[in-house]
Amino acid sequence: MKRILITGAAGQIGTELVPALLERYDGATVVATDIKEPTGPLPEGARFERLDCTDAVACERVIQTHGIETIYHLAAILSASGEKAPQKTWHVNMDGTLAILEAARANGSAVFTPSSIAAFGLSTPPDPTPQDTIQRPTTMYGVTKVAGELLCDYYHARFGVDTRGLRYPGLISYVAPPGGGTTDWAVEIFHAALRDGRYTCWLGADTQLDMMYMPDALRAAMELMDAPAEDLVHRNAFNVTAMQLTPERLTAALREHIPSFEIVYEVDPVRQRIAESWPRRLDDTAAREEWGWAPTYDLAALVEDMLARLEERMAAGRGG
Repeated sequence: MKRILITGAAGQIGTELVPALLERYDGATVVATDIKEPTGPLPEGARFERLDCTDAVACERVIQTHGIETIYHLAAILSASGEKAPQKTWHVNMDGTLAILEAARANGSAVFTPSSIAAFGLSTPPDPTPQDTIQRPTTMYGVTKVAGELLCDYYHARFGVDTRGLRYPGLISYVAPPGGGTTDWAVEIFHAALRDGRYTCWLGADTQLDMMYMPDALRAAMELMDAPAEDLVHRNAFNVTAMQLTPERLTAALREHIPSFEIVYEVDPVRQRIAESWPRRLDDTAAREEWGWAPTYDLAALVEDMLARLEERMAAGRGG
């Protein structure tokens, strides 16, 4: 029986990873942790513990108490929010990762830590961005992601900790609200389209970024953790992608379902500058070759499913 711990379980990925793990691993114990209480009941088979991941003693206590075999370390402050509090972002993102890695080393646990397209910068080749290339990010969030990749590499090489990770593109989800990332527009636009029929976008119409639908993101993490260790070369920083979106391109796809949908642009210079420092398209050949990665959702499938799911949730919220 698998015993799994998630940090940041109340966040965008964690909210959906808890039930996904329970569905994938029959009989698993999933301990969901966060600094804040969950907003609703957890699925059967999951339990919640309040945990500050920067508290090394508390991390080791929880991992020992539950005999945790695998840790999904998701707790982090994201890109746009991180620029408002860079020192706090370093503390949460780096001290938290170090505390989890130390607890994993002491208890023989495997660790999944997500990285991001934010780990790249203006000097990185943007289209395609190679698996192995220069990384000079321009945000504190990006700096912590590069440092986190290296720290996980170190703990694997120095202490034999089974560390693995993905460089996620922007993630689109109908479940959890946006969490302060630069790609949040790609989630908000769906809500606005159904609620208001129009959206004010803070990125330029032709700003292209890599994106992925959350079901693919969850599956990628679990498939990587299940992959035979001997097949993995890169381990802690696999590029993964599914589609390349611009606000203009996503708007066109939405109008296939909502012809009257309108978009206007009020560009935020800070978030626009961040977006322009990130890849336009990742090369995920290494992930495809080393552990068989392949996305399920393209743009058309994403839009159709997102709208259907959000409509269901809105109807349920109205009581019918």
